[in-house]
Amino acid sequence: MTALAMVLAVLLDAWLGEPRRWHPLVWFGRLSRFIESRCHADRRIAGVLAWALAVLPLTAVTWWLDVWFLHGASWLSFAFEVFVLYLVIGLRSLADHAMPVARALIDGDLVGARAAVGRMVSRDTGVLDDAQVAAAATESVLENGNDAVFGALFWFAVLGAPGAVLYRLANTLDAMWGYRIARYERFGWAAARIDDVLNFLPARLTALSYVLLGDATRAWRCWRTQAPQWDSPNAGPVMASGAGALGVCLGGAAPYDGVWELRPALGEGEPPDAHAIVRALRLVRRSVALWLGVMVLPGLVRWGAGHA
Repeated sequence: MTALAMVLAVLLDAWLGEPRRWHPLVWFGRLSRFIESRCHADRRIAGVLAWALAVLPLTAVTWWLDVWFLHGASWLSFAFEVFVLYLVIGLRSLADHAMPVARALIDGDLVGARAAVGRMVSRDTGVLDDAQVAAAATESVLENGNDAVFGALFWFAVLGAPGAVLYRLANTLDAMWGYRIARYERFGWAAARIDDVLNFLPARLTALSYVLLGDATRAWRCWRTQAPQWDSPNAGPVMASGAGALGVCLGGAAPYDGVWELRPALGEGEPPDAHAIVRALRLVRRSVALWLGVMVLPGLVRWGAGHA
C-alpha cells in the first residue's frame, strides 16, 4: 500500500500541482517566523527549542491522525497518507519554476530569465549572463529534486505520512534558519544539522539515481572527486553527480548580497543553456519513475507469484 500511495501522490501532484491558496507550508512558514520572533537568541539551545516547537507538534498530530484516529478506517487512512504526501512533494513545482527560465532564454529574453530564476535561487540574479542564469536554474532543479521530492518519498517509505511531514518541515526550517549569517550562526545550528542528518541517505540515493540515468562514468567521477569540496555534505553529491550526468559545468562564482562568492566547480563538459534546464527536469522525472518502479516491483512480483 505504501508503494501505491507514493504513485498516487506523484500522479496527484502532476495533475494539480501545489495548492495555489492555503498551502500548509505557507502557514508553517508564518508559524516559524512567529516562533522565531519569540525564541530567537544567539544560543544553540534557543534554536533547538524553536525547532522542536515548530516541527514536533505538527508531526505528532499527523501521527495521531494516521495511526490512531483513522486506524479503524483503512481506506480513510490510505487517502490521508496520499493527500499528505501530495502536499509535501513538489515535483511539478520544479517545472513550474524552471520552465519559464528555459523559455525566456530560448526567446533571448535575458531580463525575463533573470526575473524567473530569481524566484528559484537567493543569489543576485540581476547581474547574471545567459549561462549563469541557466546554471542557477539547473543547480536548483538538481538540488531541489532531492529536497522537494526524493527526501519526502524516502521518509514516507520509512515512516509513512509522519515521516514525510517531519522531513519536509525540517527541510523548510533549514531553508529559513540554516544560513551562515550572524543572526542564525547559533540559532540556526539545530535546523541545519537536523536537515543534514535527515538528508544523508536520501541525498546519496538521489545522487545514485542521477548516476544510473545519466552519463554514469562522468557522474560517478564528479560525485567522487567534486562533492567533498562542496560546503554542504548533501548538496555536494546531488549536484556533482547531476552535473556529471548531464555533462555540463555548474558551480563556480556566484553573487550573493553584492559579493561574488567562489564556489567549487561541479560537473564536466559545456556551459549550461536552456536545454540543460530541460534535461535536468527530465533527469529528475526519470529518477522519480525509477524510485516508484523499485517500490512497486516487489508487490508485482508477489502478485505474479500468487497467480502463477
